Amino acid sequence: MADKQTLINALTPMLAVAATLDLQQAVAARATLAAAFPVDGDAWQTVKTLFVEGRTAGWLCDRENAGVRFSRVQKGPGFSIDAVHMNAPGPGHTHGKGEIDLCFAVSGTPRFDGQPEGFVVYPPGSWHVPTVSGGVMDILYFLPDAAITFEDKPGTPG
Repeated sequence: MADKQTLINALTPMLAVAATLDLQQAVAARATLAAAFPVDGDAWQTVKTLFVEGRTAGWLCDRENAGVRFSRVQKGPGFSIDAVHMNAPGPGHTHGKGEIDLCFAVSGTPRFDGQPEGFVVYPPGSWHVPTVSGGVMDILYFLPDAAITFEDKPGTPG
């Protein structure tokens, strides 16, 4: 049976690659991650399965706010990891040191901020309202040094 440590162990190779990336070069970082961990690859499928098992068992995404279910998987060192189950917008925020999102389709033909299942990378200093459209997604957010500021608009704490 899956547990938080099993998920963290499965994520370790992805986090090791993520730690080498320059998130200022978001397009290149995304391409590197997608090549190393393709959607149809074993590592990807293992993490996706563990996410679903954790969510179903209730130890992952066990909190809810405005229809978005979420939980913390790990807080540093290096990356904090948050898990989200969503089909609508979440809270606006700025990525102080960037953000890597690992997005899994759950139902429908979901897109995260317009992107299909896969990796999405945001550079340091970027802001967005994370939005899933067209279905439901499970998402793991990797935040370098847990650097995130929730704000309604850039520069305006929410």
